Amino acid sequence: MPIYEYRCEDCGHQADHLQKVSERPLSKCPACGKKAYKKLLSAAGFQLKGSGWYATDFKTAAKKPAEKKVELKSEAKSEAKTEAKPETKKASAPATTD
Repeated sequence: MPIYEYRCEDCGHQADHLQKVSERPLSKCPACGKKAYKKLLSAAGFQLKGSGWYATDFKTAAKKPAEKKVELKSEAKSEAKTEAKPETKKASAPATTD
């Protein structure tokens, strides 16, 4: 349902109202009671109600949990391989002359 913004031309009262598209525009000001309440031209606003509307529903940049697990396992394997390799270079001892 759209949210419409109204302002009274007499008293200056301004408010947002949630209305169906098929409803007639409001004309009576709730503050002063005069018929000078006019709908303003503003950015469209609407409210999503019901189940299934989440901020994360349509995000594609975020990775799925299964993909994260695969990456973590491959990183752990590569780290284990580098730690398991023995050092091939031995420290050369200085030559001793007796």
